[in-house]
Amino acid sequence: MPDPEQIPSTENIEFKEAFIDRYSQLTDWEDFKKYSLSFLRRSIRINTLLTTIKETKKSIEAKGWKLEQIPWCKEGFWISNPERRDVGNLLEYHLGKIYVQEAASMIPPLVLKPKPGDLVLDMAASPGSKTTQMAAMMENKGLLIANDYKGLRLQSLGINVQRSGVTNCLITLMPGQRFHDFQFDKILLDAPCSGTGTIRKSLKTIRIWNSGMITKLAKQQKELIISAFENLKPGGEMVYSTCSSEPEENEGVVSFLLSKYDNAKIVKVKLSGLKISKPVMEFKGEKYNPAVKNVIRIWPQDNDTEGFFVCKIKKL
Repeated sequence: MPDPEQIPSTENIEFKEAFIDRYSQLTDWEDFKKYSLSFLRRSIRINTLLTTIKETKKSIEAKGWKLEQIPWCKEGFWISNPERRDVGNLLEYHLGKIYVQEAASMIPPLVLKPKPGDLVLDMAASPGSKTTQMAAMMENKGLLIANDYKGLRLQSLGINVQRSGVTNCLITLMPGQRFHDFQFDKILLDAPCSGTGTIRKSLKTIRIWNSGMITKLAKQQKELIISAFENLKPGGEMVYSTCSSEPEENEGVVSFLLSKYDNAKIVKVKLSGLKISKPVMEFKGEKYNPAVKNVIRIWPQDNDTEGFFVCKIKKL
């Protein structure tokens, strides 16, 4: 439950009527609004490439910080201090021993489960939170391609990969749609999206939201998910994820993929301690593929995190 004192004044925050109408259909609007306008707990992931969970937890707690275990990620912790919030000033951060990462953002790599020796593609990798998390899961063994489509975005990606001690990563610059004829074991497509799950850390999302933007993004996401699936080897697995709560960007994109490929199968996944909500099976008169029932949809109010969507797909 959010602390009422930490909820910003809503006097100057106006939700568009179309937004309120849409989200009233999708979830409990008042609950969604309350959590979307509440303080987002800071969280970190301990980087096991450079340290151990026990060692780093002990050193941070010795400085007066409180760490609370994130149930679905053994390396993840909510972090708080009664007197300060500057996690980025911790020595452990500068040494690459911790990565400041939102708790729900840790879910896609955990669902994908890349292992040492795999050939892995992170199709939209910047700023590198999931890239560095997957590298740790791979123990720096195998090859991890971290791609993004804008040169400016590669700066933060490169810095984070280097600071985290990642040595099995190759950074590439091109649109994800341009990958052809690869045979990846695993692919993560954390797709560019409207970000409506991240309102609590980016209030501007409320101002810029419009249905036309959703339509445009969904078109791009469909192109990317097709590219990802076609570059997956038979028997390989991919994860499609977004920090959006829009059905057209989530269930609609996955349903589109299933309509095009008979050899695409959604893999049902359960993470211990993670509360999920029912997927959207139909929206605005469009019925989605019945297999969409096996995706992971997370509202901000489910676990007091950002909103997120995650789907694991196997190529038969």
